Amino acid sequence: MREEDILGVSTVRVKGWQAAYAGMVPQDHLDALTVAEDARVRRDMFVRAADTVVNLVAEEDGTVVGWAALGPSREDDREPRDGELLALYAAPDRLGTGIGRALMERTLATARERSFRRLVLWVIAGNTRARRFYERGGFAPDGGTSQWPVDGTLVPELRYTRDLPAPNPSRP
Repeated sequence: MREEDILGVSTVRVKGWQAAYAGMVPQDHLDALTVAEDARVRRDMFVRAADTVVNLVAEEDGTVVGWAALGPSREDDREPRDGELLALYAAPDRLGTGIGRALMERTLATARERSFRRLVLWVIAGNTRARRFYERGGFAPDGGTSQWPVDGTLVPELRYTRDLPAPNPSRP
């Protein structure tokens, strides 16, 4: 991801949240999301986490249509070689076209390149479409749960994990 991709990433993220999380996250919260504010936050995060977070984008004809972010696990009880899939979104009108799969494949390859041995991710429990996607990608729920507070409502989340193969020392 380049800095000039941030507005496109924010557009994908905001529209993705509004489409995917309707009925799971308070509607007032979803309605209040703006691309401009998300881009401001994302720009700050892009600069602050440049050394630790890898942001990947999928583009079609110069337009951002998907985004994934990978970094070290944010959980205190994780091993140093545990990574976290922090985000993976495809533009709502591009769901089912392979963009998510391509981003997942590239994210997994990048995680292996960074010597992560396991990836974790958090998904809203009611987001069955995303859960099926992650399960097809080799992730499985590990029993971890969380309650994400959103505007006074607790949104249940599930933790998924996937072990990654050790790097092959015979490969250059």
